[in-house]
Amino acid sequence: MKGIQEEPSQDPKNSETAAVVAGPADPSDPRTRHPSRFARAGRGGLRRGRWALLVSVIAAVALLSALFAFGLSRDPTVIRSGLLGRPAPDFALRTLEGSGLVHLSALRGQVVVINFWASWCAACREEHPSLLAAWERYRDQGVALVGIDFEDQKRPALDFMREMGGDWPVVEDPGGRTALNYGVYGVPETFFIGPDGVIRYKQIGPSSYELLSERIERLLSQRR
Repeated sequence: MKGIQEEPSQDPKNSETAAVVAGPADPSDPRTRHPSRFARAGRGGLRRGRWALLVSVIAAVALLSALFAFGLSRDPTVIRSGLLGRPAPDFALRTLEGSGLVHLSALRGQVVVINFWASWCAACREEHPSLLAAWERYRDQGVALVGIDFEDQKRPALDFMREMGGDWPVVEDPGGRTALNYGVYGVPETFFIGPDGVIRYKQIGPSSYELLSERIERLLSQRR
């Protein structure tokens, strides 16, 4: 009849489909429990976890690289000693041969080079020719060189000096007391003391002939 609009007939199958799409998920529906639904959600969380891990690794590598670069930029031989600018701790130590004592106070007025070394120290063997050359050059110019054997045995130390050469006084340090007073924690270490008895420079590691000459010349200039 005119004026009356009839509603279109609905297919029962379409109605069920619409209800499924529009309505909330039914826990009892097997489709809601399909493994693919959980797999998709799990993959998203896994991706986020991997990205977070990657970012953390990159940040850690960047930090370690920065610290490593900073360490390389610093010279390990240039370490400020608390003794620099202060009077050198006095000592009276017996020579390895047992022929006498070396008193630091008796060397006042000279430039004194104190070298802590050991026969087992490979770097000391590397350094020794430089010490020998500097000693031959400055021994008659008011310079005293004293070797202090560090945590060593007397016989190997004497054998080392006979093999490598050098007739400057080499003394033993029972109990390492002098090494402790000078803050020595490894060898070789060399202290340069001015005519006034004050420590002016400390070298950690092997001293080259150039370094020895430069430091000795600076201190000799105080006497002229």
